[in-house]
Amino acid sequence: MARQEPSVTASHRIFRAGAFTSWDHLAQEVSDLLSSLGRDRVIAVSHSEDKQSAVVIVWYWE
Repeated sequence: MARQEPSVTASHRIFRAGAFTSWDHLAQEVSDLLSSLGRDRVIAVSHSEDKQSAVVIVWYWE
């Protein structure tokens, strides 16, 4: 009988910087989440920037 792997789900969290949030604050929030998840749970980090706005998406395993 085949061994069944436990099910895992990919998830994400979105962080935004702009008029009300500094880039330093954004970087600290992302860093805190990554540290709490640990490297084995992190899938990827995506980012986008346009003039004064930034978005970072952290993809991770639940």
